Amino acid sequence: MFEYNTYEVLVKSALSRVSNDIDKREGSMVFNGVAPSMAELAQLFIGLDFVFKATYLLTAPREYLIKRASDRNMAPKPASPAVFRAECNIEVPLGTRFSCEDINFVVTARMEEADTEDAVSHEVTCEKAGALGNGYTGHLIPVEYVNGLTRAELVELLVPGEDDEETEAFRQRVLDSFQSQAFGGNQADYKEKVLAMPGVAALKVHPVWNEGLRPSTLIPGDEVTAWLEASVGALEPAVAAWLTAVYTAAKDKLLTVGGTVKLVLLAANNTVPTDTLIDEVQTAVDPTENAGEGLGLAPIGHVVHVTGVTPEPVNVTLNLTFAPGWSWEAVQSYVTGALDAYFSELTGQWSSSDFLTVRISQIESRILSACPTMVTDIGGTKINGKEENLVLGPDSIPVRGAVSG
Repeated sequence: MFEYNTYEVLVKSALSRVSNDIDKREGSMVFNGVAPSMAELAQLFIGLDFVFKATYLLTAPREYLIKRASDRNMAPKPASPAVFRAECNIEVPLGTRFSCEDINFVVTARMEEADTEDAVSHEVTCEKAGALGNGYTGHLIPVEYVNGLTRAELVELLVPGEDDEETEAFRQRVLDSFQSQAFGGNQADYKEKVLAMPGVAALKVHPVWNEGLRPSTLIPGDEVTAWLEASVGALEPAVAAWLTAVYTAAKDKLLTVGGTVKLVLLAANNTVPTDTLIDEVQTAVDPTENAGEGLGLAPIGHVVHVTGVTPEPVNVTLNLTFAPGWSWEAVQSYVTGALDAYFSELTGQWSSSDFLTVRISQIESRILSACPTMVTDIGGTKINGKEENLVLGPDSIPVRGAVSG
């Protein structure tokens, strides 16, 4: 906004106010008297331009974006550690530390339900927060000697670790908070609370959910009223009393599904959430054993069902024309890499889309871009055996299936 107020412009403007009868050339007494103050003024304009940008959410640097967001009681999601299931030959004490390559893990809980005949399961947490711990697998080495321990290894990622929320993602979340006020268990309220939980990357909220049952379908119409009046006299007294009570409640709009909510989760790094993550969110939002009682984040009367996205295998059949010296075996890794990148990009759009569409045109163009010197042409591409785009369900994401070329 103030970028035109440069030192040169300010000096010229100041000297223009001095009479031309006075020497104001560079090096003159007038010039030397004006120039230093204009240099300081130019610095003030530079600072003022920064203050202007830092004031608004759209342009504020991260540090000042955080300060502005604090006015709405919002903050960037901090980095969270990866949580794994580890198997040992014996039960080890909580707090026992292990190393795996160049990173350490600590035992945080027992997982008796996951024990096998020859292995004892433990929950172990990465000591370093962030996504860096997600890719580790294999043998664990105890930092200190554990009597009787002969085997320990990471076997399953339970909750993916996440890095600090990126600035632009946080900025968008703050801006979105102005579109709908989070309050009292509305959609914005569920999104704000659940997305703040470790391991959750995206969320869809299905209100008044009950396997597709709509509240209006519970209200009896004239045909139902006529049938009941004609039939109730022929029923057993107990049956007639029960049916009349249900009819009356439905007629008075006392039977609804307004308190049912379905939350569909996408885990960190655009992955399908594990049962452990789903259980943690379910317990935090609305514990199953106390459903609807308001003992979690959900309001009293909201019965919440938490589930994960459905991975939809996408099998791709390709008809490739190879450049001289190239074959399917040589380009296969490039092709699968291009498909994985495309599917990951699609998955990133899942929470803001009614449904995702896997497009043949996108598959072909991305493969040609990934293999510009290896593949000269592509055609006849099929998705799951059909030469047509694949439209996924509202709670489904694409995952690479079989790929042939």
